[in-house]
Order: sequence, then C-alpha cells, then structure tokens
Amino acid sequence: MTQFFKFLVGLWLLSGVALTLAGLLTPAQSADVAIVLGNTVYRDGSPSPRLAARLDSAIQCYRQKQCGLVFVSGGIDAAGTDEAAAMRTYLMRHGVAEDRIAVDSNGVDTWSTAHHASTFMRDRGLSKALVVTQYFHLPRVMLALSRFGVRDISGTYPRFWESRDFYSIAREVPAFVWYVVRPRH
Repeated sequence: MTQFFKFLVGLWLLSGVALTLAGLLTPAQSADVAIVLGNTVYRDGSPSPRLAARLDSAIQCYRQKQCGLVFVSGGIDAAGTDEAAAMRTYLMRHGVAEDRIAVDSNGVDTWSTAHHASTFMRDRGLSKALVVTQYFHLPRVMLALSRFGVRDISGTYPRFWESRDFYSIAREVPAFVWYVVRPRH
C-alpha cells in the first residue's frame, strides 16, 4: 500500500467517525415541522423496520407536541409503491392527524427531500425543522437543508441499529463532500 492510499483510507475512516459522532450528538429541539426521510416500503405498503423506527420517532415528537407538522418524503418505486403515502398511512394509524401530515412523493433522494421540505417551509412561513433519519445521515440532511435556506435545524434518530450501518457510514463520507460542493440547481 502506498503512503497516499493509506492517507486516503485514514482520512475516510476519520471522516466517517466524525460524521457518526456529529449525528449521534445532534440535539433534538422543538420544531415547526419534523422532516422524515423515506426508506424501504414493502409491497404490502408496510414500512421496513428502519423506516418504521423513523416514523415512530416522528410520532413521539408529535405526541409530545415538539413538532406541529410531520413532512414525509420518499419516492415511488418501479412497482408503484409510494413511500411517502405509505408513511402517511402508518402515521395516521398511530394517531397523527391527517391534516398534520405533509406528503412529498417526489423525494427520490436526500437532496430532493431537502429542496422540497425547504420550499414547503418557506411557503408556510415555517422556520424550525427537526430532521428524522438515521444518526449517520443527519449531518448530510442538515447540510442540504441549510444549503436550501433553512437556518434552524435540529435532528433526531431512532434507536435502531443494523450491520449495514457500517456500509452506510462509509457511503456518507463522499456523499457529504458532494453536498458541500454541489450546486443548488
């Protein structure tokens, strides 16, 4: 292994640790809107355990009156399953009022979700956002929202861990760097 390669691997690992710690140490604060990022929805319309854990965190926020609205964002897969609609259904089954849920079915990735959520907030005069996603994803989502003009952002994550988190953390490093330099439009 060359010294440069070792340096890059070390930098990648340190960056992954820094992003993980930043996500784990992000304090949750009361907000106008909780922004829940999508994840896998099964063909029967039920959320994967990872997504259900995110939604449960948003439900807790709503029940404790820490957020007045829940903005759910996800895409529509090849089979026609609408992540955001399934998320809305789950929230409603767990007591969140339908008129307190905003649905973004065009949130096909983190950048799109941040763009749509910031537009939603701006159009309604909302200023405080609480991001609900996995701990390692929080820094990138918060960065994306700030790039679209949201200034008061906090985050929370479900206490849900999977072995695939290691892969996801490694993936967050280049994704975060891309979001730092990515043009807004």
